[in-house]
Amino acid sequence: MTQERSLREIGPDKSLLIVDDDEPFLRRLQRAMEKRGFEVEAAGSVAGGKAIATARPPAYAVVDLRLEDGNGLDVVETLREKRPDSRIVVLTGYGAIATAVAAVKIGATDYLSKPADANDITAALLAEEEEMPPPPENPMSADRVRWEHIQRVYELCDRNVSETARRLNMHRRTLQRILAKRSPR
Repeated sequence: MTQERSLREIGPDKSLLIVDDDEPFLRRLQRAMEKRGFEVEAAGSVAGGKAIATARPPAYAVVDLRLEDGNGLDVVETLREKRPDSRIVVLTGYGAIATAVAAVKIGATDYLSKPADANDITAALLAEEEEMPPPPENPMSADRVRWEHIQRVYELCDRNVSETARRLNMHRRTLQRILAKRSPR
């Protein structure tokens, strides 16, 4: 079932900044967006993204939230200062309401959970402003969302199983069994 959406044209300024520290994903997305007509510049870090956003602020941007050298929201802030009309999509593997709210407050146009494909990203970048984004084609399963949440809390607790179990109100052994398993699809 496909949904008809009113997408705006890319426009005369086709510049797109992609900031992600996952090199294979970054290259795949760069090629896919170039095929869709964007003129892509890529950066693998917050510092690289801020440098490009300052020197040549793009009309569009796709920024990963968690990068090795910091938070992608720093790139969003820099871009908003330099080019208030840019359309920015924030990507993350850790979908959480708090980070989505923070991203939108800072100036992101939309927020997508990984794995997002080029079609989802293009639709988010080019959607009319009044229009609600469509539901994702391949949403994460409930098991995957639960697993992602547990992994995020585990990382925030510096990989301390006892502290993570306490914060999640879960028995420590149950948490250890969950952490020992592979991630669900």
